[in-house]
This record gives sequence, structure tokens and C-alpha cells, in this order.
Amino acid sequence: MDHHSIEKSLQCPINQTRVTAGMSVDELMHALDGCAFGAGRIADAVNIYHEMLSNKSTSFFGLAGAMVPAGMRAIVADLIRDGYIDVLVTTGANMVHEVVESMGLHHYKGTEQTDDLELKHQEINRIYDVFLPEHHFTDFEEKMQAIFSDIGDKTISIREFMTHIGNNIDDKNSILRTAADMNVPVYCPAIQDSMIGLQAWLYKQMHTLNVDAFADMREMIDICYEAKNPGALLIGGGVPKNYIFQSMLVTHQEFEYAIQLTMDTPQTGGLSGATLDEARSWGKLSENARSVTVHSDATITLPLLVAAVRSRLAKA
Repeated sequence: MDHHSIEKSLQCPINQTRVTAGMSVDELMHALDGCAFGAGRIADAVNIYHEMLSNKSTSFFGLAGAMVPAGMRAIVADLIRDGYIDVLVTTGANMVHEVVESMGLHHYKGTEQTDDLELKHQEINRIYDVFLPEHHFTDFEEKMQAIFSDIGDKTISIREFMTHIGNNIDDKNSILRTAADMNVPVYCPAIQDSMIGLQAWLYKQMHTLNVDAFADMREMIDICYEAKNPGALLIGGGVPKNYIFQSMLVTHQEFEYAIQLTMDTPQTGGLSGATLDEARSWGKLSENARSVTVHSDATITLPLLVAAVRSRLAKA
């Protein structure tokens, strides 16, 4: 930081937040604006996300981590339904749990302090403090096998496959059903790395199933090429984050907005913790892009972010 930057920083005293009874989430975020550490970052994220959606930017949403099992499913589906997500890129695991929920098969609030061998004997799977009965996957497998059989001999892309699954879901609260209804593409580039991929492999042992893993690239890159002031909200990192960023690399554009909600740190060199400033060195973010990384549990920060921005958009 040079002398001028230091002098400029001394023009901005830290805001001492006042919290009052009856505050809305948006009012709380306004109160945190000008604070330091995570408080200031979540307030920045709200400001950036609000500007991004208000400007009708082409909105990319990266979904990694166990967000559906944790209870974040409806937040994502509602954002799609209300036109706030133009492109969803997700892990296969989130979509497995999405299909399970769409069948009325619930995830249950358990505990992380438990006897995992006893859970194994009772045929209960654990995701930190979420319990999922093993028999749910029997119903899931039957549904997936039926969905595969509808595809026939034609070759489809992974995105078309996700749309096909969505069209075979009755639950209107489903991410995939909502995306199919709203004509929002869902990309799942590492779909093999999930129970959907495992079931697809089992199906292929006796039947024909042709899914082209590379067919989505042109469609995704075309969207990036035509995007308006593109912005990305990244939950976690991993494959969804990289797929979103790499697709923009081969266009004339760069992201103008980027928000990352993660608990990973950059010191290991992994993409999930990589700073958004690092992404500028690759030309993924523009030099003047508005960006922020909020280091916190996304099951806390995502609801706060969405609640505050929805309130601001409703007032516009």
C-alpha cells in the first residue's frame, strides 16, 4: 500500500454498529457497512449483489458443498424462479440430494457427535449433523433408472440431461424442475462424481445411454460471449467455480461482479480458497470488477445475503 492509499484509508473510520430491536436483515446489513473483518465483507457482498441484480447482469451461480442437505435448496430454487439466476453450475452431489428431496424423502437433523458405526448398522448416512436413511437411495435408484430409460439411443449433453431430470420431477420446489420450467440451464460438469453418475454407469451395463461430456462447452461459452455485465455468486469453489470462470476466458469478456462465500483459505493454492484478486491475473475478472470474498459458513451468509438483497430489490 503506497502513501496515497494509506492517507485515503485514514479518511474512513470504522463504523461502530448499533443493533436495535425489530431490525430487518437489510437494516442489519446497512448497519454492518463500514465495519471490519467478516461483518464488513458480508455488507460489501450485499451491496455488490444488489448492484449486480439491479443492473440486470447475466447472473452465474456456482453451487458447491453440501448446501441442499443443509437446507438451502429452496433459496436456490426461488432465485431461479424469480429470474435472479441465469446459469446454474453445480456439483453432482447437490443434485442427488435435490432429487431425493423432490421425492418427499427428507434429510434429518442429527448430530456430529455420534457413533458412526452404529449409524452404519442402522443404515443411516451422515453428512456432519445431517442424517439420511440409506433406504432413500433405493427409491432414488429406481427413479433414476426410469429417467435413464426415457432418453433412448440419442446422444445428449449433460445440461440436456439435467433438464430431462427436471422435466421428470413433480415437486414445484425443486431446483431442477424450476430450472426446466424457467428455461435456465443447469450445468454439472463433474456429474460422474455423484450417485447420479454411479447409477448412470450401472444403467449402461445393460442399456444404451449416451451423454456427451463436452457438448455443453459451446452452449456455455456462447452464453458467456453474449452475457451483459456478467456476474458470479460462488458458493464454495471446486468444479462449479472453475467451470464458470474458465468458460469466460475464451471470450472477449470478463466478469464485472464476483462474490465468493467460502471457508477455504488461499495458502494451499487450491481453487476453492483462491482469492478473487488472483482471478484477475488470469483475466477472469475485469480490472475494475466489484468483488468480495466472505470467509464464513455459506449456510449463514447465503440466507443473509439473499434476504437483504431481496428487501432492497422490493423497495426499488
